[in-house]
Amino acid sequence: MNTQQAKNIQITDYLERLGINPKRIKSDDYWYCSPLRQESTPSFKVNNRLNIWYDFGLGKGGNIIDLVMLLHNLNDVSAVLKHLSKDNFSISPVKKDDSSSFQQQKEPLITNIRILPINNPALIKYINNRRISLDIVRLYCKEIHYSIGGRKYFAVGFKNDSGSYELSNPNFKGSTPPKDITTISKNNDSCFVFEGFWDFLSYLELKNLKSAKQDIIVLNSVVNLPKALEFIKQHNEVYSFMDNDPAGRKAKEDIRLVRKKHFDQSKLYEKFKDLNEYLCNIKPIQKQAKGRRM
Repeated sequence: MNTQQAKNIQITDYLERLGINPKRIKSDDYWYCSPLRQESTPSFKVNNRLNIWYDFGLGKGGNIIDLVMLLHNLNDVSAVLKHLSKDNFSISPVKKDDSSSFQQQKEPLITNIRILPINNPALIKYINNRRISLDIVRLYCKEIHYSIGGRKYFAVGFKNDSGSYELSNPNFKGSTPPKDITTISKNNDSCFVFEGFWDFLSYLELKNLKSAKQDIIVLNSVVNLPKALEFIKQHNEVYSFMDNDPAGRKAKEDIRLVRKKHFDQSKLYEKFKDLNEYLCNIKPIQKQAKGRRM
């Protein structure tokens, strides 16, 4: 199989082989809960005519090769072609249309963004269920109101280095574009690398800290690790808090390639998916804090 043949494999067919089915279909647009992250509100779109995808939560998109790379943590096109050659896919030429382009798939799905202090009772309950003190969350996060497809939502928002926000509520995990890492520099010779911001806040909660003396990198998704490698290289010692899953293990291997003094902290919570799940299992839920009226 060559590159062009691979690009002619329908993304919807490939996802179906993986057991991933659309939540809704509107004309040529197939909407899925993202296969690249956890969410319950579909924000991953495949245009079946152009055969391209876009994940509005990640701010990433492309063709089937780009998708397979991210889904299976593959490093180059040849590995993707080898992977796709294992299955007997039907290959049909993708229709071209000069009036449509990939750029049109990047129209922001998340709109009408408002940034507020965290006061919403539902979000405070969600934070409490995460077993993290409201005071700590308020230091690093905001209450973000936004719209998706004309519907209004709100979430806990954690700012990244591009000035946009990682969003999290009980039904959605994504971001306002662009997707990026978050770094907190203390000019320290060691740094902590967290996969998500709830893990970073869980660490502070476990240590009863408001801030860490080490430099901090929050990837906001393992797909952002390449953006963090240069910052990681600037430190003598690196402590990683990755998820206990294949993507997290791959990320640890990539970190170890650039910094030999790498200390894997996931062993501390090896029976759990991530640091926040560990925290939730060892700390009892507390009486819900009250938010100020808006």
